[in-house]
Amino acid sequence: MTSSTPLERYQKLCLRDSLSIVYRYPIVCKELSFILKEAYYNLSKNVQAFIFEDTLTAFRLLPEIQTESAVSSAHLLLQSVEAVLPKQKRNMAVKEFKQAIVTHKRRCKAPQEGIGLPQLPHDILVHIFGFLDMQSLVSAGLVCRSWYLAASDNQLWELQHAVLYGSSVKEHPIRLVEDGKNTLLKEPVDTRSSIEWKDVVKRAYTGALSKILASSRGYCQRCKCVVWLINLKCPNARCRMMSEVQDIRPVTASQAAEYVLDDSLFITFSSDSDSDDEEILGGFYRLWSFPKHIK
Repeated sequence: MTSSTPLERYQKLCLRDSLSIVYRYPIVCKELSFILKEAYYNLSKNVQAFIFEDTLTAFRLLPEIQTESAVSSAHLLLQSVEAVLPKQKRNMAVKEFKQAIVTHKRRCKAPQEGIGLPQLPHDILVHIFGFLDMQSLVSAGLVCRSWYLAASDNQLWELQHAVLYGSSVKEHPIRLVEDGKNTLLKEPVDTRSSIEWKDVVKRAYTGALSKILASSRGYCQRCKCVVWLINLKCPNARCRMMSEVQDIRPVTASQAAEYVLDDSLFITFSSDSDSDDEEILGGFYRLWSFPKHIK
């Protein structure tokens, strides 16, 4: 098989298209930051040009992403810009960042009257949330009380359990537990009493499983590239059709930069190191870090 070029691998990351998606924006900024620091000067001029344009795009879109994590990730990207880019490009990027911050602050101070979430009926919210993956479902539950109640619907979490663990919920419901050695084992769930499926999923969300679920990026062995994960699976339709059990390995922002430099690194890729686990599990992406009070 012919090896792909750094430009092809960089384009497969789909960074520019993902910047406009609110929950992906911080991840893209972090990956761009690592690519700048660890790979920029080892890449050709045309790849550098793509990275620079994507960096400018990230700063320009910042005012549209009204989250604290977006501002924090943009600051992280700015640090890499100031440390790596040559003077002319650095000045252009810093100027874009400053303008974006000013616009962001103005929008935050602007009156919010008349702007609010539509008060949809509970059953309609549940129906809509049925199309979400687990990470998106948890995020939706943090928006407001009505969304939290809808996102906690037992049927939704029964479906999530079936998707995540591949069990037949109606016939043989199971949950995943650890044996003390980070090995996941399946054990049957007692169906004699009413099952709280969200609790079942949450109890399984520990150790080795949490390292996978907390990652939005993975390396698909079949596609041979870094992809955005949807319920732990590659989004490639052809890849899904060929195999139900996919070999997906969580990828950190630092490893995404390594992938751009050399895809052969992922042949022996391992995510067992403490530093990799800490990056995957850290900060904004800990799914079960619920606030104590939801207003």
